[in-house]
Amino acid sequence: MENNTNTIHVEVAYALPDRQRIVALEVPEGCTVRAAVMQSALDKQFPDLDLATADLGIFGKSVSAPDAQALKNGERVEIYRPLIADPKEVRKQRAAKVKARKDAK
Repeated sequence: MENNTNTIHVEVAYALPDRQRIVALEVPEGCTVRAAVMQSALDKQFPDLDLATADLGIFGKSVSAPDAQALKNGERVEIYRPLIADPKEVRKQRAAKVKARKDAK
């Protein structure tokens, strides 16, 4: 398919532990990461999702300025869920459990 109308093809993805959605979009060249996410309307399928403030990334790499960064043809925008636990704290707790097991032997 030839693309003569100055649009690009992108995807917007969001996943919960039990379900996911990927929306394919044709957006104008220069469309920002946040604008594509807003156009996806995934907040209609996931009522708890706030598209205006969600952390976003492209192919697993966080985007620091989603309101300014323009998308390229073929990119997949990912909407990230907030972390439930601090990863550093989880690692610290896991290490403490391993140490306790070793000390108990």
